[in-house]
Amino acid sequence: MDNISHFRSLDELIRALDRERKLLHALFQDRKRLSFRYDLARELASKRDESIEFLRRYGIIRENADFVELEDVYLSFFEEVLEVNEDINVASVKESIDSLNNAIDYYLSENNPSRKYGYLRDVKRMLRKIALTTLRNVIDLKRNIDNTYKNEPTFAIKKKKLVHLDEKRHDIAVLINECERVIDEKQTTFFIVAMDVQLKEIVTDVKLQLREVYHNLLELDRQIINYLNLIEYQNRLFQKVQKLKYLHDQMLLDTNTDIRAKLSARNPVWMEPRPRYPLKVSLSMLRNTEEGLKIVQDIAKGKGNSRLKKGNLAEPLTAEELTEQRQMLQMVDISEVKNAFMASGDHLFHFIMNYSNYRIPMDDEAKLVLFCQIATQYLDEMQISAEYRQFGNMEYPMIFSKQS
Repeated sequence: MDNISHFRSLDELIRALDRERKLLHALFQDRKRLSFRYDLARELASKRDESIEFLRRYGIIRENADFVELEDVYLSFFEEVLEVNEDINVASVKESIDSLNNAIDYYLSENNPSRKYGYLRDVKRMLRKIALTTLRNVIDLKRNIDNTYKNEPTFAIKKKKLVHLDEKRHDIAVLINECERVIDEKQTTFFIVAMDVQLKEIVTDVKLQLREVYHNLLELDRQIINYLNLIEYQNRLFQKVQKLKYLHDQMLLDTNTDIRAKLSARNPVWMEPRPRYPLKVSLSMLRNTEEGLKIVQDIAKGKGNSRLKKGNLAEPLTAEELTEQRQMLQMVDISEVKNAFMASGDHLFHFIMNYSNYRIPMDDEAKLVLFCQIATQYLDEMQISAEYRQFGNMEYPMIFSKQS
């Protein structure tokens, strides 16, 4: 047996896991089947054979012939942290309850205040651990029950797995009762003596959480019973179908059964949705037949459609409203003003303010807007100097045409 090395510090372990995270991620995803070949692991490792040997020597992975897989301790750790484990660990709850009893006894027997406080801290930690582990076990149990019923193809194995999961459910319920019994029995000897604010909150939270978990277990009990009944029904149905298939193959179906009479007595068509056959009306029928004219008249009257009734229609448009109307918008031709400025040799602001061929009245505000429009739209044809001048309380740049 090869000697397995050990990490000397937590930092060394974290660095190793981070360095080979691609390989570990792929191994964890493929944990359900032994199909991760050594060649593929070598490609994902950071230093190929050297990294594979490092992970094997430190007990993170193991080789199985031509395949590679995670060691159980790291696989269990990843599944526990990510809450994707399928094993219902009832034994850990039992061990935690035993540790809780031991920590309480040590606290009551210890006289040193410092060590006494250490045992009290262990009691608080064990109570939180029991509540958290029990809750995770119930979540895993529910997931396993659903997966077993939905994904297990063999009826016999499916039934055995559900019965086994029901035993796990019963064990969890027994441990919940055991934990509550410990808290009640130690109420006078420990929890009143050692009770502080934090311990009181922990005990209250644990009791509420265990009560909620117990109610979930009752629901899981009902679900398991329902699944087992469905399995029995499906199994009986499958056996009947097999027997009918055998009689059909032996040409004994009509003589040994009354299946044809049973089927003829049934009329399952009423369960099917009513078929609809939407057909578009012919335009020639609407235009050229009396029936089509009547349909158009009924639609115009809003027959059978409350939204088309006259009470909901607007008043008809008048002849004046139907008459074509025109509206003239007077505006300045920006390109015409720009061309005049380019030929003037003046700077833009002075030209805009003194231009006399506007076809509409222009105040100072409108001329400022025109100044900004021309400067923005024809910036490539302008030359902006560094000189600024004052107009009222506003400064403007000296802008000239590049042609001048």
